[in-house]
Amino acid sequence: MRLSSVRIITGVSCLFFAAAAWQMASRSSAEFIAEAQTAKPTAATAAQLHAVSASIPITAKPALVAAPGTEIYTAKRGEAIPTIARRYLGRTSYLTSSQLADAIRHSNGDRTANILKANENIIIPRILSAPVTEKTIPVPKDFEVRAIYLTGIMAASDHGLRIIRHWREVGGNSVVFDIKDSDGSVNIPFEHPLLGQHQVYIHDVPKLVHFLHQQNMHAIARIAIFRDERLVKEHPELAVQSRRNHQAWRENGKLVWTDPSQPKVQDYNIALAKHVAQLGADEIQFDYVRFPAEGDQKDAAFVYQSGHPEAAQREVPAAPITAEETAESCTMPAAKRRKNGAHGASRGTDTQNQPAPEGRKTTGCRVAAGPQRSDVITAFLKKAYAELHPTGVLLSLDVFGVMAWQRQVDLSHTGQDIVGMAHYCDVLSPMIYPSHFFGMDNIAHPGDEPAHFIGESMDRFELITHPDGNRSSGVVIRPWLQAFRWRTKTYSPEYIKVQVETARNKGGIGFLFWNAANDYSKPYEAMPEMKSANAGPKDNPKYFRGDELPATQAALAPAN
Repeated sequence: MRLSSVRIITGVSCLFFAAAAWQMASRSSAEFIAEAQTAKPTAATAAQLHAVSASIPITAKPALVAAPGTEIYTAKRGEAIPTIARRYLGRTSYLTSSQLADAIRHSNGDRTANILKANENIIIPRILSAPVTEKTIPVPKDFEVRAIYLTGIMAASDHGLRIIRHWREVGGNSVVFDIKDSDGSVNIPFEHPLLGQHQVYIHDVPKLVHFLHQQNMHAIARIAIFRDERLVKEHPELAVQSRRNHQAWRENGKLVWTDPSQPKVQDYNIALAKHVAQLGADEIQFDYVRFPAEGDQKDAAFVYQSGHPEAAQREVPAAPITAEETAESCTMPAAKRRKNGAHGASRGTDTQNQPAPEGRKTTGCRVAAGPQRSDVITAFLKKAYAELHPTGVLLSLDVFGVMAWQRQVDLSHTGQDIVGMAHYCDVLSPMIYPSHFFGMDNIAHPGDEPAHFIGESMDRFELITHPDGNRSSGVVIRPWLQAFRWRTKTYSPEYIKVQVETARNKGGIGFLFWNAANDYSKPYEAMPEMKSANAGPKDNPKYFRGDELPATQAALAPAN
């Protein structure tokens, strides 16, 4: 082959290989770029990307941090703030769940919605580091109480707290609140074999008492003793028994009375009273500390009568007693008996004021054999007072106002011997509502004669309990007064003032207002007027002295 031909073939081949190489190079570059766009970054590349993204500002909400005295709660889907408030109430310083619910909304941006999202965090404010404990504030038994009464349900409510604050603002210094009402319902947490599960309204007694103390108010815990429908229905063996059918006895068809002489019943009530005293109450008030006064009395059988059939036969009068027995008790000293113009009947002379034979007791002006109802009540109070008094609380007793008349029929039925009861309490609180004296003193509308019936009742209670005229010794008389319009057309703030003034003038120290519906609109109006009238001589105020509790502790604070 000629040299020129070889050169031509070689040149053409070079051009061919050069073109092929150029095409391959272009294709490889395109494939690399495509792979680089879809491949996962290497560790180094990821670190570089993370560093770049970290420099971008974060817009997510910061995590909540629990400040001292608070707690963070993570909600479940659909949970509501009121539900969470009820769950947390016992761990906070708030008294009601609605108070806590309002505080939760405020602490979380003043939110208005109640329903929470899943995993939403909310702040629970004012968490306590430990449960509230409260101590009794001791006062002398002649401390001038100016009180209103609240049911257990009301005392545990927002409205009840408003009532307490208002009563304090107008001049009150005490509140009576139900621990155990006359149907036997116990309003507080309390464990006892006879009680079992029960509806609780006042979940934290120390917290409520602390609140009252912060208001500079005396805390009086009311316990209805022997009238107890709940206990009778759950434990009929503890009820008064019927002689006819040997079943639980009924008072006018109602199954409501436990046997006051039954030791288990007595111990149950004393245990409840001691429990409340240990929770910080300042005073324990016993109501219904008596035997049933209505119904078929001859059919009623009691434990204390076992072995004493003569007591059952002679205890309840079979016929009306004489006017002299009705009007007077042989226990009242002859020197203090006088003719009462209002009654128009002589209180008689003390012709039988002699010691009773051993083992027998004078009741009214009769001598009865064997133990009596009054012996049972007095013995119970002696036992209760011995266990309660060392705790520092006062013990007060509610008694029928009519017991001031010392009628034999009332004494034999109720067992409320005022002289005997006065030895085992600090305060007697007669229920002297004028409207309840129907059929007495020939007054057609007793509810419209508050001055007469308050005055007459107080005179009689003073003579019974302070026969020597020395009011500075012995039991204090602090009456229950009428704060309702039942059977009276004259109920008004003036009606309230007449009762308070009359009771004070007749030796009463302090007063308690009763309204079953907890409506104290008339006392609210009367209190400032009475307080203003007291601006005169300090040694002889017209209505009340104005006693106040000593300084109390600091308010509940959030846990640190």
